[in-house]
Amino acid sequence: MALEGSCIQDDLDVKVMMAGSTLRKVKSRSWKKQRHFRLLEDGMTIWYKSRWAGKGHSTFSVTEVEAVREGHQSEVLLSIAEEFSADLCFTLVFHGRQGNLDLVAESPEEAQAWIQGVRKLIHRAQTMDEKERLDQWVWDWFQKADKNKDGKMNFKEVRKLLKMMNVEMNEEHALHLFTMADKSQSGSLEIEQFVHFYKILTQRDEVWKVFQDYSGDGEKLMLEELENFLRVEQQEGEQSAQHAQELIDSYEPSESAKKEGAMSLDGFQMYLCSQQGSIFKPEHRDLYQDMSQPLSHYFISSSHNTYLLENQLRGQSSLEAYIQALKRGCRCVEVDCWDGSDGEPVVYHGHTLTSKIVFKDVISTIKEYAFKASDFPVILSLENHCSVEQQTIMAEHLSQILGDMLLTTLLDGQVPQQLPSPQELKGKILLKAKKIGGFEDCLDETMTDEVSDEEDIANGDAESPTVENPPAECMNENDKISKSKLSRQLSDLVVYCKSVHFHGFDHARLHAKCYEMSSFSESKAKRLAKEAGTEFVQYNTRQLCRIYPSGLRTDSSNYNPQDMWNVGCQIVALNFQTAGLEMDLNDGLFRQNHCCGYVLKHDFMRDGNTQFTPEKPEERKDYRPLRLSIQVISGQQLPKVNQKEGSIVDPLVRVEIYGVPQDQAKEETSHINNNGFNPVWNETLNFIIHTPELALVRFVVEDYDKASRNDFIGQFTLPFTCIQAGYRHIHLLSKDGTAIPPASIFVNVSITELT
Repeated sequence: MALEGSCIQDDLDVKVMMAGSTLRKVKSRSWKKQRHFRLLEDGMTIWYKSRWAGKGHSTFSVTEVEAVREGHQSEVLLSIAEEFSADLCFTLVFHGRQGNLDLVAESPEEAQAWIQGVRKLIHRAQTMDEKERLDQWVWDWFQKADKNKDGKMNFKEVRKLLKMMNVEMNEEHALHLFTMADKSQSGSLEIEQFVHFYKILTQRDEVWKVFQDYSGDGEKLMLEELENFLRVEQQEGEQSAQHAQELIDSYEPSESAKKEGAMSLDGFQMYLCSQQGSIFKPEHRDLYQDMSQPLSHYFISSSHNTYLLENQLRGQSSLEAYIQALKRGCRCVEVDCWDGSDGEPVVYHGHTLTSKIVFKDVISTIKEYAFKASDFPVILSLENHCSVEQQTIMAEHLSQILGDMLLTTLLDGQVPQQLPSPQELKGKILLKAKKIGGFEDCLDETMTDEVSDEEDIANGDAESPTVENPPAECMNENDKISKSKLSRQLSDLVVYCKSVHFHGFDHARLHAKCYEMSSFSESKAKRLAKEAGTEFVQYNTRQLCRIYPSGLRTDSSNYNPQDMWNVGCQIVALNFQTAGLEMDLNDGLFRQNHCCGYVLKHDFMRDGNTQFTPEKPEERKDYRPLRLSIQVISGQQLPKVNQKEGSIVDPLVRVEIYGVPQDQAKEETSHINNNGFNPVWNETLNFIIHTPELALVRFVVEDYDKASRNDFIGQFTLPFTCIQAGYRHIHLLSKDGTAIPPASIFVNVSITELT
């Protein structure tokens, strides 16, 4: 079985974990409690419980852990640094939005055993191939179902297991499968026989049918037959021959079939379930776009009030929120700065009860995590409410902590006519804030006082110069500084992202510089997109703009970013801490191009003279609508939504299109009663896509409920341009955006020109 085949359990660190340890779980300076932790026999599940409590215990899988941090590497452990030395402390960091687990061991040796042991187990889980992963999955089920731990499973235990696995099956059929697997006729299954039982259970008729269509003898696909399948069904054209051979080498488990240059049904199913057989074009997962265009030509993954982990009014401000956003590939983070009582600027949501963190700690955290997920530049969007004195302290921290990472001078010393590219700015952090004057001697622009971008909007957008805000050329330099209440040191750190008021598209066309950028509330941006779509698209070819959520979204909900991307807005800031449709769309768009946080806009959105407007896509000169047809064939091993004993899901699949207004559409299949294990729909959903380059496609699986709202089971969102046609699996993600293997849906996708 998976673990017996590998020697991970002979590892000394893993042995310590399996024997178990008493570790302190720490939630705050005052909450530190001893818990007994151990690694279960499956080598994947970590179990822990209070030493005193009765039966209650918790478990999590090593696959949920992203990394182990050693020492005082979290806000919580830093707060108790004087009480427990660094060599006793470590932090388990989870994927998605789940909070960290901060732990303190009794001895440095024990801490090291857990740190190294968990790291080895994570590495092993990441390097398993498809077959080992499946074995592990089967082993996990066996462990869960073998209630009396005798290493065997009787029929009663198997019935229970089927319920756990989301399978509703009549007793007769279940007994028939059980008897087929029980070769020794002992009335119980040992692990090898259980593997056989699982195989019969997961046989996929719909995959077998496709296999039969192309296999001459019904037993295997010869190289030529597989090539034929790739050319006709998977629409792979010229590369089919070479690809067929690669697939046999990669996925065929049988050595004899490999020698023959053939693929068995097992190999075929393994290929279809792999990344190669997924709906997402493998080549688009890599960095495949031109990164040498001006910054304004890219969509940029951006976060709003990045420091918040919860809501906007009384939530916790945390350095972890910056770490999570940056690890997700976010390239524009927001820092709200206020005067601190001890002379050190602090970061929090002003005039609310959100907690405060120290500005310099935020900058140190950004320095450490800025380029872990992507090398491309990070924009620091500064909302500055500080006095001139504390602004100067901010400038000192930025310069000292970030050093060479902080871009403080023009790249070539020339006044730019267009913004530099992500390629030229690799490894650099750019400050977006107000600036005194510009690179030219005299700027035709309106000086503003110290109100921040988001406050400008609340105070009713100054759309044109007023008596209080005379044009800059009327002031001498001293007036400007006193008027703007800006620290010269901080102002000097702003290079390519100077915050300015927006005075309308006409004014921008005549006077604006490429390094000037404005912020718009979601409602203002939506209004402009509707009233002046083409002008907004043109404006966004030359300058950056930032969109932020309405101040009324105190619950940290999000607006739909698609409306903003439709007119080419680059920095569409979302509350990253809030899972749901809007973050699914953001994750979907930025899943391509190596998740680097930059996605190149299509050429019709980069041309300064473009006439494109999302309201009338058919007026575009290279308008080519496409027909998207999705046959939803089947689902595999969908997770249970309701953990109640005996409840089984009634799944349906909905396909949603997000794009220009004409492309917004939803279609869904009927629901299948009581089968989350292997439901079959065989229903086709059809769409017409007018602007394929902007469309995102979201697959959602829900548990149908006639009395109340359907429960969410899983989803996957991707750009239309990243879809592979043919027979494909869609690997579902949780509400949080993390993988939930092996849950998937099997579809056949066809994309054709609309004639």
